[in-house]
Amino acid sequence: MGGVMELDQVALRAYRGMCLARAFDTKLSSLYKAGKVFGGVFLGRGHEAVAAASAVFLERGRDVYNPFIREMAGRCVWSDDALLEACRSYFGSSLGCMGGKDGNVHWGQPMQGNPAPVSHLGAMVSVVAGMLLAKRLRGKSGSVGVACIGDGTTSVGATHEACNLIAVEKLPVVVVVTNNQYAYSTPNSSEFACADLADRGKGYGMRSHSCDGTDFLQTLSVMREAVRAARDGEGPQWLVATTLRMCGHGEHDDASYIPAELKEAYAQKDPLDVARRQLLRKGWLSEQEADKMDAVARDDVQRALAQAQREVTPAPQTINWNSTSWNPEEV
Repeated sequence: MGGVMELDQVALRAYRGMCLARAFDTKLSSLYKAGKVFGGVFLGRGHEAVAAASAVFLERGRDVYNPFIREMAGRCVWSDDALLEACRSYFGSSLGCMGGKDGNVHWGQPMQGNPAPVSHLGAMVSVVAGMLLAKRLRGKSGSVGVACIGDGTTSVGATHEACNLIAVEKLPVVVVVTNNQYAYSTPNSSEFACADLADRGKGYGMRSHSCDGTDFLQTLSVMREAVRAARDGEGPQWLVATTLRMCGHGEHDDASYIPAELKEAYAQKDPLDVARRQLLRKGWLSEQEADKMDAVARDDVQRALAQAQREVTPAPQTINWNSTSWNPEEV
């Protein structure tokens, strides 16, 4: 999709996904605090630019996209029905793609190239690798896989094994590392000893990219190059985008371990504010259009939530708990 669009169209599509994600996160936080949503709630404040960019250059049905727990903006860019599916997942709707059998962030649509993520850190990188390897073995070319992980996940054994395989097989995978500077409450200084996480990609034998994950246009530009290189047969790519998680690890966490001065510094670099300013300066968006986009996003969230809450939930005594919707031959 994004590869054949002009950059202004790509940027506007990504920005719309960011607006939807922020509106959804804001509403979800309120519902959680009101006791209307149960289980884990993991928001993406501060991650929106990286998340949206990670999906906007991909093509649904051709490529593979594996978002992590905070990539709601990427989900909204990847799929027009992502907002409704997310609401259905949180409220256990039987009409959702998971049939109400799993909740919150653990939903996906493998038939369209979007495997359902699991909580085990690093486990999904190998799934993306396997899906791309399967395409190669079936003679399919031109596809790209994007595996989204966090800085903490780069220290997990499953990630190392998967990245080693990706590099050895030269699979067209872009590993997107959103470095939000904390693995839950553990700061970068206690996570790894290398000077820069970009060095880890080089260690695997991947081409390594870096960007400021709060700078919307820079992130788009770097992501576009990484996806292009992977698609053009230049091997796997490793991309590190640095930002800050502007909320707790989950809504149960107050993030008190993040220094106040760091929070204040990044409050001035909110990815949505930066993106809006950049789009206005470019003349790709007017103030009126930006305000309307925000309002439409909030309305879309309200409608999706209202629909999901009206839908029937599964009856545990009669439901078929088998996974029957995924045909691996079509991946």
